[in-house]
Amino acid sequence: MSHLFTPFRLRSVEFRNRVFVSPMCQYSSPGGIPSEWHLVHLGSRAVGGAGLVMTEASAISPEGRITPDDAGIWSDAHTAAWRRIAHFIRENGACPAMQLAHAGRKASTRAPWLGGGPVPETAGGWQPVGPSPIPFDAKSVSPREMTAGDIDAVVAKFAEAARRALEAGFEVVEIHAAHGYLLHEFLSPISNHRSDGYGGSLENRMRLTLRVARAVRKVMPEGLPLFVRLSVTDWVDGGWDLPQSIELSKGLKAEGADLIDCSSGANVADAKIPVGPGYQVPFAEAIRREAAIATGAVGMITRPDQAEEIVSSGRADVVLLAREMLRDPYWPLHAAKALGDKVASPVQYGRAF
Repeated sequence: MSHLFTPFRLRSVEFRNRVFVSPMCQYSSPGGIPSEWHLVHLGSRAVGGAGLVMTEASAISPEGRITPDDAGIWSDAHTAAWRRIAHFIRENGACPAMQLAHAGRKASTRAPWLGGGPVPETAGGWQPVGPSPIPFDAKSVSPREMTAGDIDAVVAKFAEAARRALEAGFEVVEIHAAHGYLLHEFLSPISNHRSDGYGGSLENRMRLTLRVARAVRKVMPEGLPLFVRLSVTDWVDGGWDLPQSIELSKGLKAEGADLIDCSSGANVADAKIPVGPGYQVPFAEAIRREAAIATGAVGMITRPDQAEEIVSSGRADVVLLAREMLRDPYWPLHAAKALGDKVASPVQYGRAF
C-alpha cells in the first residue's frame, strides 16, 4: 500500500487516507447560508475518495465575510443548513471539516468574477476592521482599528462558531490564520502597528491567535482534532516568516492544536512569491520537524507521485489539494490507481473503478 493511502489518525478520528480537500471559497451563499451547490460541490469530493473534505472559509460573523455572499456559521439557520452537508460527507467515507474565518481588513469586497474591489456600504458593504488602520492595497478601504472589546468579541465568536460547527456534525475544526485575513493581520508586523498588548513583540502579535485556539479547543470534545491554517511567510523582508511560524506552532500545540495547515502569502499585495510545484512543502517539513506537530502540505500539488513522495518521505503528514480537486473531484481514486493501490469506490461507481 502507498503511504498516501494509509489511514491517518488524530485523537479519536481516523481518516481513510492522507488526501484532504483544501478550503475553496465559492462566494455563493446569500446571507451566508450554504445551498445545494455546496452539497454537490463538497459531497462529490467525498464520493471521489478524499480522506477529509473541508468547507470554504466560513465567517464567524457577518462582518467577518470576505464578500457579501460568503458562507457563514453565526446563527441557527447556518447550523441547520450545514448539517445535511456534513452528514453526506461522513456517509460517503470522508471526515467533514469546517474552516472558521474572519476576513479582517480584506472584508466587504466583490467576488472575483465581479472584479473584486471594495463593496461600498451603500451597495450592501460594511466597514472592515483590523489590528491597525492600514489598507491591504491602494484600492482597499482603510479598516477601523479594533478596540480591546472588539478583540474579546472576536475570540467569543470563534468559540461560538466552533460550537455551531460541531452541532452541525463537523468532526474537525480549522482556524483560518492565513492569507491576510484577521488573525494573520495581527501576526504580521506589516499589518499590525499596535502599541498595546496585541502589537510589537512576537509574543504580543501571537496573542490573539493563541487566545482563539484556546477558546475553540475549550468547546471541542477531547477526541476531535483542531487544525490551524497559517501563512508561514509574507514573502517580504520584515514581515511574518518561518521562524516566527515555528514559534507560533509550538504555542498552538500547547493550546491543543493537532495539525498546522501550511500555506503562505496574501498579506502583502506586491510580494514576489516563487510559485511552482510544491513550493510550500518546505514550510510543512520545517514546522513538522521543529515544532513536533503534524502538518499538511498545500500548493500546486497535482501529481500522485508528487503527493506520495511528500508523505512517504515525512515532509508532511497529509496533502491538501484545492485547484486539482476542482479539476477532478475523483483525483484520489485516480491517484490510487496510478500508485498501484486500491481504494474503495462507491458501490454505485464500481463499474468505473
